[in-house]
Amino acid sequence: MTNSAASNQEPVFIEVGEGDGRRRIAVRPREGAGPGLFWLGGFNSDMKGTKALALDNWAAEQGRACVRFDYSGHGESGGAFVDGTIGRWLEESVAVFEQFCLGPQIAIGSSMGGWMALLLARELAKRPESRASLAGLVLIAPAPDFTEQLMWNGFPPEVKQEIESKGVWLRPSEYGAPYPITRALIEEGRNHLLLGGAIEVGCPVRILQGAQDPDVPWQHAFALAHRLPTDDVVLTMIQDGDHRLSRPQDIARMIAAVAEIG
Repeated sequence: MTNSAASNQEPVFIEVGEGDGRRRIAVRPREGAGPGLFWLGGFNSDMKGTKALALDNWAAEQGRACVRFDYSGHGESGGAFVDGTIGRWLEESVAVFEQFCLGPQIAIGSSMGGWMALLLARELAKRPESRASLAGLVLIAPAPDFTEQLMWNGFPPEVKQEIESKGVWLRPSEYGAPYPITRALIEEGRNHLLLGGAIEVGCPVRILQGAQDPDVPWQHAFALAHRLPTDDVVLTMIQDGDHRLSRPQDIARMIAAVAEIG
């Protein structure tokens, strides 16, 4: 399969959830050698982003299995973004992982996807019968607990009041149109906070963090690293790196971290 073919393959769809909460999730899986690669995108991002496509193309060149998908309300998946919560997107992540992954996997999580990867590791620890397992995590500008620490705790009183009274606030974005921050996102996110104690993942972890990141401060990555008790944790600080870490040199670092794990 050529790089372009790998990037342009049509998605398949699965249904996740029950009743009115059922949504259609777009997935781009490809069979190949292991360890497989499992991409977890960021908040308000999708599986056609620069890093996701670069990872997919590298996997195609190496003959590696690779799975990408869009959370509900993102990209090609169904559902509305405004209905999204951390728990909802985690349910989708677990469903895609269990249906499309086989054997050891390296989960690569960007921003919110880093939180999802850590939560996925916790969920899989409860499911020893799963046919797939985690061989490692590569976390790019990881944002665990961002709904509380990087959003709610930093919002001025008038924004908090608008979220509490109206249920939603449209947050301006450097990356495009304003996007909704809902009361449900904030409140439900509190069910999934990780940074209050040790985070057991049971596999090697590689963290890439930009020192010039305006969205996820480098101190956040340090706090995460201190919560990971495993010996095999490496935090790489990129002095001139921003939040996206999508430059060619950043992509090379991501690929190198994946290759180092296996």
